[in-house]
Amino acid sequence: MTVAQAVVEYLSRQYTVDTVGGVEYRERLIPGTFGIFGHGNVAGVGQALKQYQQQDPTLMPYYQGRNEQAQVHQAVGYARHTRRRQTYAISTSIGPGSSNLLTGAALATTNRLPVLLLPSDTFATRAADPVLQQLEQPYAYDITVNDAFRPLSKFFDRVNRPEQLFSAFHHGLRVLTDPAETGAVTISLPQDVQTEAFDVPVEFLAEREWRIRRPDADDEDIARAVQAIKAAKRPLVIAGGGVLYAYANDELAKFAELTGIPVGNTQAGVGVLPWDHAQSLGAIGSTGTTAANAIAAEADLIIGIGTRYEDFTTASRTAFQNPDVRFVNINVAPIDAYKHGTTLPIVADARKALAKLNAALGGYRVGADLEQQITAEKQRWDATVDEAFDTRYTPLPAQNEIIGATNRAMDARDVVICAAGSLPGDLHKMWRVRDPFGYHVEYAYSCMGYEIPGGLGVKRAAIAEAASTTAAGGESAPVRDVVVMVGDGSYLMMHTELVTAVAERIKLIVVLIQNHGYASIGSLSESLGSQRFGTQYRALNEEQHSFDEGETLPVDLALNAESLGVKVVRIEPGEKVIAELEQAIRDAKAAPENSGPILIHVESDPLLDAPSSESWWDVPVSQVSELDSTKQAFQTYVDHKSRQRKLLG
Repeated sequence: MTVAQAVVEYLSRQYTVDTVGGVEYRERLIPGTFGIFGHGNVAGVGQALKQYQQQDPTLMPYYQGRNEQAQVHQAVGYARHTRRRQTYAISTSIGPGSSNLLTGAALATTNRLPVLLLPSDTFATRAADPVLQQLEQPYAYDITVNDAFRPLSKFFDRVNRPEQLFSAFHHGLRVLTDPAETGAVTISLPQDVQTEAFDVPVEFLAEREWRIRRPDADDEDIARAVQAIKAAKRPLVIAGGGVLYAYANDELAKFAELTGIPVGNTQAGVGVLPWDHAQSLGAIGSTGTTAANAIAAEADLIIGIGTRYEDFTTASRTAFQNPDVRFVNINVAPIDAYKHGTTLPIVADARKALAKLNAALGGYRVGADLEQQITAEKQRWDATVDEAFDTRYTPLPAQNEIIGATNRAMDARDVVICAAGSLPGDLHKMWRVRDPFGYHVEYAYSCMGYEIPGGLGVKRAAIAEAASTTAAGGESAPVRDVVVMVGDGSYLMMHTELVTAVAERIKLIVVLIQNHGYASIGSLSESLGSQRFGTQYRALNEEQHSFDEGETLPVDLALNAESLGVKVVRIEPGEKVIAELEQAIRDAKAAPENSGPILIHVESDPLLDAPSSESWWDVPVSQVSELDSTKQAFQTYVDHKSRQRKLLG
């Protein structure tokens, strides 16, 4: 068989096996392959997929996308919702087809989410040299565009000979299924090698199981952590995505209820506890709640569970002001367990570590003063969100009102999707999550354009989830609705996968918020003294060569979506915006599952901000300037900078 045929058949027989709470799960690691075909892969992977489609359509289903980067985003969304047990493979042609994957690769690796990239490459034999779209470097002739994947991938290899296939894919899938090392796995396939025939050992094509490692916590590490917790007066948990990937929600809830220790969550950790849980403080850090940030400021022990402590989480290292603060970090990845110079790292699966802590902490509970403060701070923040959701501005609503309406219209099991702009921060602090799978905001890379393809990947996973539950003999559960919230800036970056949803009749609900610019960076620019420069969609003022004061562009994004075959609902400005929006979402949810995508277009006022997190984010300000606004912003920056700490201990 050819190398490409061997790759396709091999991937069709790879399975992940995972044991959670005594229950074993066995699922296909690669349930399908995306591909956009060019001269680099049409005769290789393309031919193999077509051949197997005719012989056995279930062996390796093919999915058609419109943009290579968007295909990675779909795979990432799918991987996140399946808790890293499954992902897609993506085949591209050489040159721009391959390099279009680079942003997606960086996003996957940054988010610690698995995706298998199979970019085509130039001739290994160099029989035709240089070929169309080949990059030539005079100092190193073996370099191709695909070498750009090396720093972006958790594993990279190039198959220059058929015999290299075995080790390349064996080690690639080892990394893909490793919870500590996972991310983008890139295996470069030269276009001539893809079509080359060779004898493939039957062992290579046999079914293989990849057991998800769940390393247990060392007893001595647990004992030291217990000692630190019992000595603490004001402990605080920061829960990240690792809690969700380890299915540790129940153990975390037990831990919080047993000890009274409050829990703040990162963007990736939204859903670890329901929003109204007694110990849940909600989001923490720069986009956090005032409740979480107030407790964090005085905490003497931070128990980080499954978090990589990005700068938003730590408010650029200003969140923790107690001079004696220490860190206990539980993480399956050593790089994260050792952060902030902690002397108490626990390199382990979050669920197993929490189970041991729960068994060892019997009788311990925080003081009544902290519990009273938790209750008071939660009530203060809940009242703040209620006011933000219920205040009505006309004729254009605030984004807060739109978030509130969307939250109310969705069911507990539904999933909200977002990635970039002002929405992620507002959702993080205000979204009232009720289900561990109900919130998916890509914020590690915060990639504009992720929303629609990422949401489509989540929807694919939700459809498969419902089908597998029914097939396993369980009750027929309804498919989760997936609601993408996206601003006009991100929509314009990558809306092409709406066509994919139309082609497959996938019901994806998109709430498109039109504010005629980049609201998030506009607000940041203003706070930094740059006066919202370059953040508004306006016609060019040729005299000043400015885009800041001209007429609003006559762009109709609702009409654009209609032209792609999407059903569109326009919410007109006025007093009934929020009521009509809420009803439109409910109507979209009531539509049949195979009815295709539905886009709801609503305008907002970009100058109406969300409630303050009473926190900070470090974005440097020009130290010298002729602008008074910048001078004032720099002084504010210096004041905040003085509170930044090394946090070693």
